[in-house]
Amino acid sequence: MKAHEIDYTIYGEEMQYVAIELDPQEVVVAEAGSFMMMDHGIQMETIFGDGSASQSNGILGKLLSAGKRVLTGESLFMTAYQNQHSEKRKVCFASPYPGKIIPIDLQQYNGKFICQKDAFLCAAKGVAVGIEFSRKLGRGLFGGEGFIMQKLEGDGMAFVHAGGTLARRDLGPGEILKVDTGCIVGFTQEVDYDIEFIGGIKNSLFGGEGLFFATLRGPGTVYIQSLPFSRLADRIIASAPKAGGSSREEGSLLGGLGNLLDGDNRF
Repeated sequence: MKAHEIDYTIYGEEMQYVAIELDPQEVVVAEAGSFMMMDHGIQMETIFGDGSASQSNGILGKLLSAGKRVLTGESLFMTAYQNQHSEKRKVCFASPYPGKIIPIDLQQYNGKFICQKDAFLCAAKGVAVGIEFSRKLGRGLFGGEGFIMQKLEGDGMAFVHAGGTLARRDLGPGEILKVDTGCIVGFTQEVDYDIEFIGGIKNSLFGGEGLFFATLRGPGTVYIQSLPFSRLADRIIASAPKAGGSSREEGSLLGGLGNLLDGDNRF
């Protein structure tokens, strides 16, 4: 397959966006809801599946492509942005929450990169967005991402999103990195990914870090995020007011002082 060759620039620090520069007739595909802005002359079109070369096989190829996206928890449809102007034009896509946008050149990773299900942001047309099944029971049951992860295949540029601060580790042959299961953004196909039990009754019952962590064995490249969206969402839900508008601190001295300082006189 031959993906469209696109140029890009990433802007920002905590809340980033990526600007894709398209030559005439070039196309970039993106997840619904990631669009930010675009120049005049770019045409939007909702497509069934990911728009990769596999869809040239007719309705069956389109159904298989769309079915893979459903299994990874994504929509049946994606949006394609084509430059129909005679000059270069730009289209921009924003990250969904604070973090970093990672450019992935699939040519540098032998045409394949594996990532968590909600990490994909956008890619050059021709990049296939599929599924990666886990062949290990422990990884499937306790790996945080289940039996299915997302894989990006092709020879073009793809962009994935990580929460918080990003760490990249280049593992040597046999080198092992232990990671919280939710903190994995993605890794190259050579990396061996498995799940390990933390061990110890005190660690399991009172450690607060769950019962398992991921073990990543090199060689290969691994991307780690400091703030998974699931962790951010849990903190927001835990701090949200309860039914009736009362917060979890209501009734306590600190909670009352906090409400007073915030201008809320309800105790």
